Amino acid sequence: MGRVVAAAVYSAGKKVTNISLDEGATWAAKPGHFVWIGLEHPGLEELTTLQRQFNLHELAIEDALEVHSRPKLETFGDALFIVTYAPIRENGKLIFIETHIFAGKGYVITSRNGDSKSYGAVRQRCEARPLLLEHGEDFVLYALLDFVTENYQPVTEAIHCELEELEHNVLRKDLNESDIHRIHALRRDLLRLRRYVAPMVEIGEELQKLSFPFIDKNMRPYFRDVEIHVKRQMEDLSNLRDIASQTIEISLLLESSRQSLTQRKFAAWAAILAFPTAIAGIYGMNFENMPELTWHYGYYMVLGVIVGGCGVLFASFKRSGWL
Repeated sequence: MGRVVAAAVYSAGKKVTNISLDEGATWAAKPGHFVWIGLEHPGLEELTTLQRQFNLHELAIEDALEVHSRPKLETFGDALFIVTYAPIRENGKLIFIETHIFAGKGYVITSRNGDSKSYGAVRQRCEARPLLLEHGEDFVLYALLDFVTENYQPVTEAIHCELEELEHNVLRKDLNESDIHRIHALRRDLLRLRRYVAPMVEIGEELQKLSFPFIDKNMRPYFRDVEIHVKRQMEDLSNLRDIASQTIEISLLLESSRQSLTQRKFAAWAAILAFPTAIAGIYGMNFENMPELTWHYGYYMVLGVIVGGCGVLFASFKRSGWL
């Protein structure tokens, strides 16, 4: 069972009175008046009442009872049906709350199907701007869409902060398995955000072109403003995806560099140890006729050659940065 969050009549940019659902059609039919109704979790009963009150198309009602995968705009005669999604991010989990908007001559109806940020803030903002609210249904429609696009900004900023922190961690230490899983999860969230943001560009473009009795041509720049905001969100999401990809690439490059440095050190020490090993191998062949075997200082000379050769190799590798 759904509930009516707010239902009111507006005229000349001011609120006239609160109403019940059964009074909507009477007030909407009055010249210069329009009804703004906000519902939460509506069921078939509430939607049927709205259909009877405002002559909503049956296909729009069917759409409102379905779960959609993306935002969209549908036209039914002189009425609009818009599906929007508001993102919520709690404990690192991204959720999208679906909202349906019915708009036509004399009415704007919102149907929120989740615990997203309340649209009461939109109503207060509109009521505080009577000169713009005087435009009627089209300004309310703009305010609702603008509010939806605003909800993406804090989510995007939170993801941006997490990616920056991971990027700084990459420069200080190797990424562990949990960090890699986190970056992958953030990239997946960015893809999901883009999936729900992208159709809003088309909705903004369509609203600028449509010719409806309740949409004034002077309001088209406002819908273009929604389109511009959405395109900026798209750019931000693309940039964040690049940052996530670059963070992984930097981590791989740094890890490769660290491994290369370790391998160089092993190679340098192996070369240094190979020098005395080679000399010891020669003297371990047990040939009978070896001149140095009968020389009194042969042992000390060989030790000196080993120490001197190893010292030269060590200094050479140190100078080249291998040690």
